[in-house]
Amino acid sequence: MNNHQVAQRSQYTVKQLVKTDLVKEKFSDVLGKRAPQFTTSLINVVNSNYQLQNVDANSVIASALVAASLNLPINQNLGYMYIVPYGGKAQPQMGYKGYIQLAQRSGQYKKITAVPVYEDEFEGWNPLTEEIKYTPQFKDRDKNDEPVGYYARFELLNGFVKSVYWTRKQVDNHRKQFSKSGGNNEPKGVWASNFDAMALKTVIRNLLTKWGPMTVDMQTADNADSGQYDHLEDERRKVNGEEEQTGQAIIGDLMNQEGQNQELEQLKEVEQTDKKPAEPVKDGESNGNSNQEQEELPF
Repeated sequence: MNNHQVAQRSQYTVKQLVKTDLVKEKFSDVLGKRAPQFTTSLINVVNSNYQLQNVDANSVIASALVAASLNLPINQNLGYMYIVPYGGKAQPQMGYKGYIQLAQRSGQYKKITAVPVYEDEFEGWNPLTEEIKYTPQFKDRDKNDEPVGYYARFELLNGFVKSVYWTRKQVDNHRKQFSKSGGNNEPKGVWASNFDAMALKTVIRNLLTKWGPMTVDMQTADNADSGQYDHLEDERRKVNGEEEQTGQAIIGDLMNQEGQNQELEQLKEVEQTDKKPAEPVKDGESNGNSNQEQEELPF
């Protein structure tokens, strides 16, 4: 393998990387038989997001491995976990459904509730007693009808109850301060396309990680949302070839695939040549092969 091939490894796409034995093994170790389905979903996510196609493909793989380790789907429409571009790399970002899913798995929650609160429903919130004066209005909302706040509550099997309420302004200020990919004055990315879902995620995360049981999976999810990616760097090094041996493995896998494709093309050309009909021999003419056979006959 020459230096030019090593230099080109960063240009490989996610689709190419997930076909390498190294990456296949990583997803198989985490997901088992479900690994092919997950990597197909990953390719679909990247194909549907132009910005993800232009970030470091290795960071996309590392982010997807976080979702795989938490056993959460990455289909952006489901809202469990997102893979978002930022600063030329991809990073994992939890959705509110992902936090609820992890809480349910702990087996310690009796109830979990999270809802947007609109102006015609809200009368007041007492942070000391955690009581909300709320009258739900079950009706279709206009797209421009924005919630004034977001409410979340849980009850554990042991009887412990906790509630939080954030105004829309509190949520937006939190986005500006802590979300690297969420934009500054104006929301962008997932925050722009689905503000309410991300607002509910913010409130639920605050509720579960501050007052709920902190499981290993919940801590992993919270670290990812906090931008603590130290635990991803090892994965990135293993996937993107910062370690020479790993880089050679990725390039080697791709080169083997390319070589196999070339061999298949050559075989196809040979088969097509063999299938061509022989030209008929005119009367009075003979071909070289028949003369040779006659010369070899013993008289």
